[in-house]
Amino acid sequence: MRIKILICCCLNIIGVSGFAQQNDIMPQSAHYEAPSDQLVNEKLDNWQDKKFGMIIHWGLYAVPGIIESWSICSEDWIERDTTVSYEDYKKGYWDISKQFNPTKFNPDQWAKAGKSAGMKYLVFTTKHHDGFAMFDTQQSDFSIAKGPFANNPKADVAKYVFDAFRKEGFMIGAYFSKPDWHSQYYWWQKYATPDRNNNYDIRKYPWRWNKFKDFTFNQIKELMQNYGSVDILWLDGGWVRPLETVNAEVLSWGANIPKWSQDIDMPRIAQMARKAQPGLIMVDRTVHGEYENYQTPEQKVPEKQLAYPWESCMTLGGAWGFVSNDKYKPASEVIHKLVEIVAKGGSLLLGVGPKPDGTLPEEVITKLADIGKWTSANAKAIYSTRTTENYNSGSTWFTQPKNGEKLFAINCLDAKEGLPTAISWKGNVPKKGTDIILISTGQKVKWRNVNGEITLQLPAKMLPSPALAFEFVPQG
Repeated sequence: MRIKILICCCLNIIGVSGFAQQNDIMPQSAHYEAPSDQLVNEKLDNWQDKKFGMIIHWGLYAVPGIIESWSICSEDWIERDTTVSYEDYKKGYWDISKQFNPTKFNPDQWAKAGKSAGMKYLVFTTKHHDGFAMFDTQQSDFSIAKGPFANNPKADVAKYVFDAFRKEGFMIGAYFSKPDWHSQYYWWQKYATPDRNNNYDIRKYPWRWNKFKDFTFNQIKELMQNYGSVDILWLDGGWVRPLETVNAEVLSWGANIPKWSQDIDMPRIAQMARKAQPGLIMVDRTVHGEYENYQTPEQKVPEKQLAYPWESCMTLGGAWGFVSNDKYKPASEVIHKLVEIVAKGGSLLLGVGPKPDGTLPEEVITKLADIGKWTSANAKAIYSTRTTENYNSGSTWFTQPKNGEKLFAINCLDAKEGLPTAISWKGNVPKKGTDIILISTGQKVKWRNVNGEITLQLPAKMLPSPALAFEFVPQG
């Protein structure tokens, strides 16, 4: 899905008309190749225990409160103020770097809000497609550490973000955009920039592309060597890929694929990165093969249970980054998505965007705390669980602990209908005589089995809840 946005620009200050929303939803590859590195598999297993993560988009786009990076891409789904030339618009966008001064930058607030929600891992945008680095890179002056924020003690933003989330026990992921639209080695000013791809024929200018490969390698090397323990390298921009990986499936996505290979030498990057970070999970999004260690369907949940590692990345509001007056999802909707995703074998990576001053919107903090009330009370049905063959019956979803000795049944309730007096499901029959326990309170509930349909009589006095989770021993 691509949603048109209208961008306006005057006096080098960029505004937005309408509402900035997600776009360019990444397709999900149909192919998965399991890693051969035992350390990677061990870390993947650990990651699969976490189930719930936070992805943070924060960059130049937060200042005007518009869609992240994409407004400077010349594709037909993006509309701009017709009185401003494209080149002037790009210059105006990049000049935001002279204004971006987040003096209230508070990564501890972000990490505590994530922990309150029950989140267990982080993916932070160290650089989006616009090329603006949110870390102190030595490869470019286009970074948060080189502008008005340069003299702030926390100018090396990524360092303090990672430190804050490590302190709260999170696994650490570094989002990194493979394309870099600010780099002369990717978008060369000699030519127009007609779309998201590099804008010159790599076959004619191999030296220039080799410069870009070195630039990319060196920036990732900085992240892998200078920022402490990193668990996930989350690589976005799946159109930057070896030409041989462009198969019929990729072409069916409708992407504009150049005739040359935008190969950045992932084996070299992986060797360097895993030397610095043994067992590193690499997520080369949509580029099927040994460097896509888990898949990342965007803004959607797969229709069926999947047998390999994956996560759904979704926004809490309508946009990945900060926009004014965003409309945030109810906590119940996020909880229902989390339950479905976990039952299907995945994890939920929920997107939030800090304000340009470096703090999270108060409504985001409140929403995350509301989500956390449920995850903390029902943790055993979500975290460190694995799938079960019969994973769904109507509004009830099933998970099991890794040892497989019990089953968890999670019934998602319709908030409009209030709490029912009883719930039912088919299949997953409890063992005769076993107790069924309401996890949030520890209460035993009465149940009966009529021809394979299980009905639970709920306690008379219960607090409202978006979902009820139960544990029981299944029939052998």
